[in-house]
Amino acid sequence: MTDHQSLGRREPTDAQVRAAARTFDLLSSPVRLRLAWLAAHGEYDVGALAERSGVSIATASQHLTKLRLAGLVSADRRGRHQIYTVDDPHVLTMIEQIFDHIAPDGTLAPDPPARGSR
Repeated sequence: MTDHQSLGRREPTDAQVRAAARTFDLLSSPVRLRLAWLAAHGEYDVGALAERSGVSIATASQHLTKLRLAGLVSADRRGRHQIYTVDDPHVLTMIEQIFDHIAPDGTLAPDPPARGSR
């Protein structure tokens, strides 16, 4: 019995692999990954996200549009502002797992979980 079968998981379909690759491709941009992390940890308008990310409002807006169209962040209009958040628990978990895996200095975290101990 293979590892994925012992964990009760089926092998992903080609469509799932392609969709996952597109998601990782979107998050491979440091700016988009930071924007997604911020939106996962609060509610911000584009100006606040741009400031916290160190980019212009136009740049943040372009990246947020890509993240929103991919379903990674959501936007809610409040008055004159669009407020960005991450509502999908799968996306929240994925973002948390990325940063749990990486130490603050950019190296791999020192104590990764043992394989198969999920």
